[in-house]
Amino acid sequence: MLSKLSGWDDTIVALATPPGIGAIGVIRLSGPKAIEIVNSLFPSRDLMKQTSPSLHVGFLKNAEGVIDEVVISLFKSPKSYTGEDVAEISAHGSPFIHQQIIDACISKGARLAKPGEYTQRAFLNGKMDLTQAEAVADLIASNTSASQKTALHNIRGGFSEKLKELREQLIKFSALIELELDFSQEDVEFANRKQFYKLINELTESTHQLISSFRLGNVIKNGVSVAIVGKPNAGKSTLLNALLNENRAIVSEIAGTTRDTIEEIINIDGILFRLIDTAGIRLHTHDSIEKVGVERSLEKIRTADIVLYLFDAVELSVADIIKQIEDFKKKQINFIFVANKIDQVEEEKIRDKFSSLEHVVFISAKLHQHLEVLKERMIDMVLQGEVQSENILVTNARHFHALKEVEKSLTDIKNGLDKKLSGDLLALDIRRCLYYLGEITGEITNEDQLDYIFSKFCIGK
Repeated sequence: MLSKLSGWDDTIVALATPPGIGAIGVIRLSGPKAIEIVNSLFPSRDLMKQTSPSLHVGFLKNAEGVIDEVVISLFKSPKSYTGEDVAEISAHGSPFIHQQIIDACISKGARLAKPGEYTQRAFLNGKMDLTQAEAVADLIASNTSASQKTALHNIRGGFSEKLKELREQLIKFSALIELELDFSQEDVEFANRKQFYKLINELTESTHQLISSFRLGNVIKNGVSVAIVGKPNAGKSTLLNALLNENRAIVSEIAGTTRDTIEEIINIDGILFRLIDTAGIRLHTHDSIEKVGVERSLEKIRTADIVLYLFDAVELSVADIIKQIEDFKKKQINFIFVANKIDQVEEEKIRDKFSSLEHVVFISAKLHQHLEVLKERMIDMVLQGEVQSENILVTNARHFHALKEVEKSLTDIKNGLDKKLSGDLLALDIRRCLYYLGEITGEITNEDQLDYIFSKFCIGK
């Protein structure tokens, strides 16, 4: 029970819709006295006698008189989001009215909810596990179709089911290993070591797949940083404006116009790309401000997920490009080389000039030519395949680090089997592996950890 785990046996209240003026605002209460408190402010009907779920229209009143005409939604325990009694008050969208209602509920015994407290109570009452609870926050924060699909899949339990499957298989063998310890003096072996070895290999492969999915999951959740770099006057700002389809950056024929980085976001096929227009890289400049801009450009190159190296296809030589490619490869930088200004000469001549180079994208930023090809190349570099709604993707850094510990524990178990270690030593590694699997789903946790996780939620959810 919630009260046994955390001491929470009170009733909470908060605005569940975004603050500010709107058509409707929803105030949510959850806890043992949620319906009783709302009932004391709602003389139109005795809510304590109503069925659940149900809706009720009437006037909400405090000691001073009528606050608003509202709609009351009732959800009785355990059939509610939190697993407790829940009442939601849908009022007109005035912040003044919302505050009056919240104050009236507090005067009747409720307290203001903390961030994420509703979902935290849902977790503690067994309505969802911790991965599903965290997916709720991801869904609220989703701003692309890909991030929405991934969060929905995890809320439905896709990731949880995979972890449950891994954990259950390991627990079966763990129980047999533990049983062997009870009969240690009789030298019996209940757990078939060959089957166990096969299972560990399967679990290791599944864990590795989940860990590998974090790269894509992190991209879908947080977006991709793309630094647009190159020499002065290569057309970086023109490319930024073309991709955004608006005049965001100042464009000039004067080299060194862009002195600082400019960042904008673009959605390409459900993936967010944070485009960073950098100052032109010209190492031998006497302009102190331009020097700072160049230093910041070099820093963006080091930290960006993708570097778009834009160059003047007419002026720059193949040798210059090869040198730059070798430098990026040496520094392990993910790059796309983009030949700009193909509108200034015959396009075929430009393509022939750079025919010895692979994967160069030819564009005219000024005339918006072949920008779709560039976008496709960016998507391909990030996704390396299609994102399907049924795919299990790890998007949470906490899950990723716990899975790395699971993988390490599985390796220790496998090494122990290779060395024919005794059951008591194998049991230690198995328990550690089960611990980290349980930490992901919340079967093993502590209140400080929960407070930290749910503090990142919005109030009212």
